[in-house]
Amino acid sequence: MERLFRLFENWLDPFDTPPTDDIPPTTGRFLWHFIGQSKGVFALMLLLGGITAVLEAAIFSFIGVIVDMLDAGSIETVLVDDRWTLIGMAVIVLVIRPITAILTVMLEEQTVVPGFFNRVRWQTNRRVLSQSLSYFQNDFAGRIAAKIWQTGQATGDFMISLLQILWFIVVFALSTLFLLAELDLWFVLIVVFWLLIYAVLAVKIIPIIRSRAKTTADTGSAVSGRLVDTYSNIQTVKLFGSSERELDGTRQSFESFLDSLRRFTRMLTIMRSLLAVLGSCMILGIGGLSIVLWGQAEITSGDVAIVLGLTLRLNLLLNRMMGQLNGLFRNLGTVQDGMDTIAKPIRVRDLPNATELEVRQGRIVFDGVGFRYGPGEAVIDNLSLSIEPGEKVGLVGHSGAGKSTLIHLLLRFYDLQKGTIRIDEQDISAIRQNSLRQSIGVVSQDTSLMHRSIRDNIAYGQIGCEPERIEEAARRAHAHEFIQELRDQKQRAGYDAHAGERGVKLSGGQRQRIAIARVLLKNAPILALDEATSSLDSEIEAAIQEQLYNLMAGKTVIAIAHRLSTIAAMDRLIVMEQGRIIETGTHQKLIDLGGAYARLWQHQSGGFLVPTQFG
Repeated sequence: MERLFRLFENWLDPFDTPPTDDIPPTTGRFLWHFIGQSKGVFALMLLLGGITAVLEAAIFSFIGVIVDMLDAGSIETVLVDDRWTLIGMAVIVLVIRPITAILTVMLEEQTVVPGFFNRVRWQTNRRVLSQSLSYFQNDFAGRIAAKIWQTGQATGDFMISLLQILWFIVVFALSTLFLLAELDLWFVLIVVFWLLIYAVLAVKIIPIIRSRAKTTADTGSAVSGRLVDTYSNIQTVKLFGSSERELDGTRQSFESFLDSLRRFTRMLTIMRSLLAVLGSCMILGIGGLSIVLWGQAEITSGDVAIVLGLTLRLNLLLNRMMGQLNGLFRNLGTVQDGMDTIAKPIRVRDLPNATELEVRQGRIVFDGVGFRYGPGEAVIDNLSLSIEPGEKVGLVGHSGAGKSTLIHLLLRFYDLQKGTIRIDEQDISAIRQNSLRQSIGVVSQDTSLMHRSIRDNIAYGQIGCEPERIEEAARRAHAHEFIQELRDQKQRAGYDAHAGERGVKLSGGQRQRIAIARVLLKNAPILALDEATSSLDSEIEAAIQEQLYNLMAGKTVIAIAHRLSTIAAMDRLIVMEQGRIIETGTHQKLIDLGGAYARLWQHQSGGFLVPTQFG
């Protein structure tokens, strides 16, 4: 039995590479993208569903045959004259039917649930990870994660329902019509008329149900997103005493969801009620006709048993399908809702012939760069800047001047609308994104950590890094001492302790020192420092600055700092305003110039800014 389990469990590899990373944005093609990779599994499921339906219809015919046998003679005569017929029936009931049922269950539970469900999840996750930074900035992280998880299950559940229920009903209905046709064509006419009305109702109502199911899934995701947003910012909620306000906002999301859910379930109720009335009329018509024909001696008692048994079973199956419509269209709505998020076009793509970045010297050139986030004004406007190999450049300017955006463009988080960025004469748009970012070490002011061990956070991206190198980087970032004191709720200590979601268990300064240790360990040839020491106290900052200066040796550096004293010693300072460069030069040259930089410097006392003037 163990071998049989493994055979079905290993049929589909959940981590199989898709034929293409592009996922179609239309429902049918979206489903086929995944189903087409598992054609054998679903073809067998289709076949087993058909066999099951034929067996069910055959069993009802057996009942009629047995009734006629018993009418024709004694039990002894039946056991002698019809023994082979009875043996054949027994084999079908005791051997073929159980084997078919076992294979169906194995296929569903051991292959589709673990293999197909998680293949969809894995491949949609792979797709989403390829999206640009703006994709994640425009949605809730929890909502995206929920859609990936739910879409995997909904796609599998939809196919199981479709193949095992609808296909089963189609085959059973055809088998029923075939058996009834052998008795009297009036039976066939009644059933066909019933099925036609059934089909007309389905054609009229199902599109409405499908549309409302999609709306229900979308509003349900909005509730989930609202909850995740609240929980992710729980400290802010508590600080402002906004629990009641959050409950009001969440209630509005729930009410929107409930409104769409009620509209959806009303259509299901209407459909199921109409079909219940229709089914009752059909049963009455078939029953009445069979009694009339039996009274006229045109059919036998066994035929009556077959007709009524098949009719009741068909009605039961159709009612069962209507009961499944709720789940079927919920799943389809969930698939469509997930598809709208998962199949969005990827804005920043590697070119088909993208190459690896070779940093030979580290010269960076921004040539006529223009960029805007949306339809508004340009954030970077026709900016040109050359940074020589090994040069240390500081970016200065008020908030919103475009400093951080310039670093984001260097990292190719966004594609330019105008101009080029080159590193050692290599256009970064023709470079593989992973290769580009592996060559740039970044410490940003918004430092977030993974909810993993401190060791994993420091060595992130450095596969197989030795523990000694990790600890040395932590020491250089003055993080080793506080790391030694860490202990999480599962009693993991030191470098094994987990940081909490986004590093929430650590202070801002501690998170920043972990980030600095990470970039020290990475030792990339180009450094981008965006307020790298903004969360540190003066004593720790002074100690870490020395390590950062050592790290900068021989590297090309772009640094942003609101505390001008931390970048005053740079080789060159670039003053930006509204996406343009307005001044450039050394600290002393810019002071002597008496322009924008000099005014910013005057607003500071001892290198610290007056909050109302700069920040």
